[in-house]
Amino acid sequence: MSEGLLVVDKPAGWTSHDVVGRVRRLCGTRRVGHAGTLDPMATGVLVLGVNKGTKLLTFLVGHDKGYVATVRLGQSTVTDDAEGELTGGADAGDVSDQQVADAVAALTGDLHQVPSSVSAIKIEGQRSYARVRAGQDVELAARPVTVSRFDVLTLRRSRLEDRTVLDLDVEVEVSSGTYVRALARDLGTALGVGGHLTALRRTRVGDLTLERAATLEQLDPDTGAGPAAYLIDLAVAARAALPARELTEPQARALSFGQRIDSAEPGRTQPVAAFGPDGTLVAILDESDVRARPHVVLAPAGQK
Repeated sequence: MSEGLLVVDKPAGWTSHDVVGRVRRLCGTRRVGHAGTLDPMATGVLVLGVNKGTKLLTFLVGHDKGYVATVRLGQSTVTDDAEGELTGGADAGDVSDQQVADAVAALTGDLHQVPSSVSAIKIEGQRSYARVRAGQDVELAARPVTVSRFDVLTLRRSRLEDRTVLDLDVEVEVSSGTYVRALARDLGTALGVGGHLTALRRTRVGDLTLERAATLEQLDPDTGAGPAAYLIDLAVAARAALPARELTEPQARALSFGQRIDSAEPGRTQPVAAFGPDGTLVAILDESDVRARPHVVLAPAGQK
């Protein structure tokens, strides 16, 4: 039975759940999940776990992410992206390149960002976007995020009916939990003309990049090589995503039974991928204490 990670190049118009459903059918298993959603309009890296690979997903969700996107200045929408109704904005014809550069710089670094109201954040058990669609007013609290890179690649001015808009092709690298469409909204607000996202493509999640991604056509055996050709082995995926620890035979056996072992670096907050002498991924460890405990065991009891 196949297991590991798949990096899918999600097509536009598909929800992340749609992609999971298709991959379940292609892999012949219900045990498929994703490590963080992409909006339907977005494309690019969607990391899926297959069978035991689903156990790794929780350790990938918090990784930083990279995107290329297009921001339109001069129009704002209810969803902060092109899928929502226009709610306002102002002519952006007088916005200079330097003003854009200054506003982008102010949105780079450690920030407190208010997520889009149509995000999947839960409020009293209900998704924020569901409350908005039901006509409720939603106010989400600002949360700390880090925008480590926010570069404007190109800038284009065009005329749309009653106003000039400014389209920016940008490249951003952000911490987990950062909303790129909220960056577009906040950039437009800072410049006084409104803004929203018209295109979004995720280029990486941690070290898993588009270069490793397969399209749904490639994953379909009728049109491509099938999922087995693109499945990333559990051990390979864990080494790419987490710090690694090499185990002795007795340590590997103890962990395979769910037992604790001495921590290699007590106080380490990041999860650690622990490998047996034969290279098998045995467990993901919590080394925050002097005795390490397994977050999750991936090698069956007695198997190295």
